[in-house]
Amino acid sequence: MLKLVRNALLLSPVLLAAIAVSSVSAEEKTAPTAIDISKVSQFEAEPVSLDQIDQVTSVSQLTDVRPTDWAFQALQSLVERYGCIVGYPDKTFRGNRALTRFEFAAGLNACLDKIQELIAAATADFVKKEDLEVVKRLQEEFATELAALRGRVEGLEVRTATLEKQQLSTTTKLNGEVVFGVVSAFTGQDAIGRDIPRTTIVGDRVRLNFDTTFTGEDVLRTRLQATNLNALSGASTFTPEGDLRFAGGAFANDNNNSVSIDALLYQFPVGEKLTVTIEANAGAIDDFTDTINPFLDGDGGTGALTHFGTRNAIYYLVNGTGIGLRYQLNDFIEISAGYLANDASSPLQGAGLFDGPYGAIAQLTLRPSEKFTVGLTYIHAYNTDFTANGSTGSNRANLRSALANNPLVLDPFAGLDIPTSSNAYGAAVSFQLSPKFVINGSFGYTNTRTLATRGVLPRGDLNIFNWAVGLAFPDLGRDGSLGGIIVGVEPRVDSVSPGLRAAIGRDPSTSIHVEAFYQYRLNDNIAITPGVVWLTDPDHNSRNQDVVIGTVRTTFTF
Repeated sequence: MLKLVRNALLLSPVLLAAIAVSSVSAEEKTAPTAIDISKVSQFEAEPVSLDQIDQVTSVSQLTDVRPTDWAFQALQSLVERYGCIVGYPDKTFRGNRALTRFEFAAGLNACLDKIQELIAAATADFVKKEDLEVVKRLQEEFATELAALRGRVEGLEVRTATLEKQQLSTTTKLNGEVVFGVVSAFTGQDAIGRDIPRTTIVGDRVRLNFDTTFTGEDVLRTRLQATNLNALSGASTFTPEGDLRFAGGAFANDNNNSVSIDALLYQFPVGEKLTVTIEANAGAIDDFTDTINPFLDGDGGTGALTHFGTRNAIYYLVNGTGIGLRYQLNDFIEISAGYLANDASSPLQGAGLFDGPYGAIAQLTLRPSEKFTVGLTYIHAYNTDFTANGSTGSNRANLRSALANNPLVLDPFAGLDIPTSSNAYGAAVSFQLSPKFVINGSFGYTNTRTLATRGVLPRGDLNIFNWAVGLAFPDLGRDGSLGGIIVGVEPRVDSVSPGLRAAIGRDPSTSIHVEAFYQYRLNDNIAITPGVVWLTDPDHNSRNQDVVIGTVRTTFTF
């Protein structure tokens, strides 16, 4: 009898796996449907674990198996005698459908496993000869399905082994974003009244984020970035006004797709209400503070096209290395604070974590309801301006960086290293009027004081204002798509103290920033965003003709 058992087992499948097949009845063969098979085994393997599933004592307990076939009745007899099919607690094979031939083959394999266990346990006399004959007949009738299962399982094993060899880490996840940008200035003049070159440029920005967790609640983010898109302020408009968020920083004109570590931070909770963020490189306030500009703040990859449209301009005063804190007082009140140094890695005098350029922020965020958010912000900064982590506003509003990097403006002081100290105050509000319409608004006032310049430029104060209103239209035309309109005034020097008025003056006019885009989502991973940016009186100077910038941004996420 043992020889008969051995011959029967040689014909049986050696593996049982989760595969996708289309539904077929016991009497009709059609394309298989997706099912889950809970056990992959060989006859020499360990028995099926019953920790989380219930033993079925009768096949008739399985509600999705047809009881009219001979094969069903034969398997029923085996199950009732040997207890060899395991079902789920809801007494189904998962899915309200008939038992497929592939599922039946899996059940048959389970019975063969059980019979072998009985033989191995020296209880072979308990296995009846007529049952072995039934098993043999069932194997012959379902030989095709058993062979198909075996082949698919072997293929899965090979692919699984490949994935295990290639995986980076069991605790690290990779996600990426690739932006293709087509940009052209159709018309207008630059900051000094010259016609802007009518040049169409094509470039990219690539970001790879490696998110690692050690406890399941923390995250270590390492971001690699490369771009060859240069800022319009570096070679075209010569003003930070209208610079695109997905391009290089202010006045940049030498990006060449060199890969660098853009962001490096470690974020972890302390208790239930406090989250701490350690910024090792290129930290920004949105890592630990709500910018209160939903749908429009996508950091250049999605949402608004420009730095100005992405978030309140005063946030760009803060950038670098340091620490951020986010404390959720309750469901309605959040307090965030942070300190970031712009040149923390330099050992030179006037640099480092506390001796060089820095920005400190404190913000109170109120959420009276899920649809309404208000934020009040204070920022103190030393030797930074609106180009520290972005690019927005006039040359005068960015006095320190404009003098250092834009020699075409503000003569005769170009190239002068002017220390500055700034205090900025901001307010922002967001109100979701409906699921498909959100209105956001922000206001900022910044007082920048020029410090000692050894008599070259007098000390004084610049009073700078900015405001914006943004309209977002989620799911416009298609689920996942987004329409957006931003109107406002980029940072503008409204007034200066008497000493500075004669030296550099104030911005003579008011430029209006108008931005519109439509982000069309092709699928979960690709979005195409055509848009236009219109700047009246560029650099807040009515002598300059209006600038119109067109762009098509294509974003791939994975």
